[in-house]
Amino acid sequence: MKKLFIALVCAGIFIYVLSCSKSTANSFSCTSILPAKDSVFLLAFAKKNGVNPVPDTSWLYYEVINPGSGAVPVATSKVYVNYAGRFMDGTYFDSTTTSARYELDSLIKGLQYGLIKIKAGGRIKLLIPSALAYGCQGVSGAVPPNAPLYFDISLDSLK
Repeated sequence: MKKLFIALVCAGIFIYVLSCSKSTANSFSCTSILPAKDSVFLLAFAKKNGVNPVPDTSWLYYEVINPGSGAVPVATSKVYVNYAGRFMDGTYFDSTTTSARYELDSLIKGLQYGLIKIKAGGRIKLLIPSALAYGCQGVSGAVPPNAPLYFDISLDSLK
């Protein structure tokens, strides 16, 4: 009986060690770029594209084109937006042709921080460091890891 107990304990330890090493070998780790480092790319893009950015304490840069006159979004708001998103080389990676609905708190941090700077009916240009965008993971097939982004976004309405 004692030998059976020892054999089961040893088998359990072996399975535990095997499962730990397997999950460690398959885990993905990445390193985000500090927002301050992305500032060089963001400000160069702004200068080249006629954006007059204002810095935010989060390292987001923005230019309010139209402050709007409706309600200000909060984290739980459903926002209806039109936007165009570009990389720092000017290439578009995403845009809308009609108003798209999102839960504000489900968007990337840069959009969350930027959209609360305008009211419904407003428009803002956002220069977002990669750490406030999709970070070191990116979005498969759409946004590479550590990509700072530019958005020209209109807040059509919110609920």
